[in-house]
Amino acid sequence: MDKFNKLTGVAAPLPIINVDTDMIIPKQFLKTIKRTGLGKNLFDEMRYDDEGKEIPDFVLNKPAYRNAQILVTGENFGCGSSREHAPWALLDFGIRCVIATSFADIFYNNCFQNGILPIVLPQADVDKLMDDAERGANAVVTVDLEAQEIRGPDGGVIKFDVDPFRKHCLLEGLDGVGLTLKKEAEIATFEKKLEETQPWL
Repeated sequence: MDKFNKLTGVAAPLPIINVDTDMIIPKQFLKTIKRTGLGKNLFDEMRYDDEGKEIPDFVLNKPAYRNAQILVTGENFGCGSSREHAPWALLDFGIRCVIATSFADIFYNNCFQNGILPIVLPQADVDKLMDDAERGANAVVTVDLEAQEIRGPDGGVIKFDVDPFRKHCLLEGLDGVGLTLKKEAEIATFEKKLEETQPWL
């Protein structure tokens, strides 16, 4: 998993509440177990018409937001089924940070496991960032995880909270497997001792 320390990128506004995981990545794209290749189908039903052509008015189809790395959106983002393909699709598109007033719990946890920083802020702060994000190519925002700060295009600073353990894991690029491998030496010692003392196991 890639480390997350400081991210500077264009923020895309998606002022929709209750965006569920089927909107993020529709069910027909869940056949793969690969974490790559899903970005082109992110928000598929909002991005493309019935003939597969881009819908020009959708935010991620606009030239200014095609390389957005931050998404500012509405409350209860990531609700619905607990598909891990949702953060995979966001990450494959290039989104490393999602900002909202609230998230569905399973989606929120899946983000941290996949190197995405989900930030919960009060509505007033989300409204300010949403306004910043409306600036198109000038909607450049910096998210500093170490300092727990978001800096807007005008230089304004918004502080955010994050669980210390999850912060550590993102800064170090550690998912569940990575955390386990950090204990590889201790695990090997335990297994060797177990083999010596209980060889019948």
